[in-house]
Amino acid sequence: MRTFAIGDIHGCLGHLEALLVRIGYRPGADRLIFLGDYVDRGPDSAGVVDRLLELRAASPQVVCLMGNHERMFLDFLDGRHPEPFLANGGRQTLASYKRRSHRWQRLTGRAELPDDHVAFLRALPLLHVTPTHVFVHAGLRPGVPLEAQREEDLLWIREPFFTVPVELNRTVVFGHSPMVTPFRETQRIGIDTGACYGGPLTAYEVEADRFISALPSG
Repeated sequence: MRTFAIGDIHGCLGHLEALLVRIGYRPGADRLIFLGDYVDRGPDSAGVVDRLLELRAASPQVVCLMGNHERMFLDFLDGRHPEPFLANGGRQTLASYKRRSHRWQRLTGRAELPDDHVAFLRALPLLHVTPTHVFVHAGLRPGVPLEAQREEDLLWIREPFFTVPVELNRTVVFGHSPMVTPFRETQRIGIDTGACYGGPLTAYEVEADRFISALPSG
């Protein structure tokens, strides 16, 4: 089984489809670990969530983690702190759901979403841990055991995660911090290559220890 970690999609459904083709994804035979930030900024957040639900329904080997943008979306839906969501690409997310209005099933907060999308967002885990790797959206707080890490750090941290050595016997694979090319240092691998800013969407193939990036055709 091949394992692919996939970075921040941010509503860029075309990037996701192109990357699945580029890696030659085989449902059931390959493991996909999505690192969060499926919504906001890009043109089709609703379509990305639909696609992730399809992928997960077709294979138990699909893991979807929470990103800080999913947390902001949930806060918005629950009537808490709407401003950060709206100021960070949330309006594009709401527009993508409005375009699919014939599929709306219920009113949640101030946006109408299908029930399965709401359930998906609420159930996203913060970490995926294997014997060799930790997969997380933003990173880890140095010096804090995995079981004691705070949600705020797992979803938002940059410093001191980037500058303090990782004191684990695992490599941390993360997104959150957009870069022109994938980031690699001892025990740290970053794969957010700014799909929503015109960059490619990047996957990290764990067993082959390589990066694969794709842009939508056309």
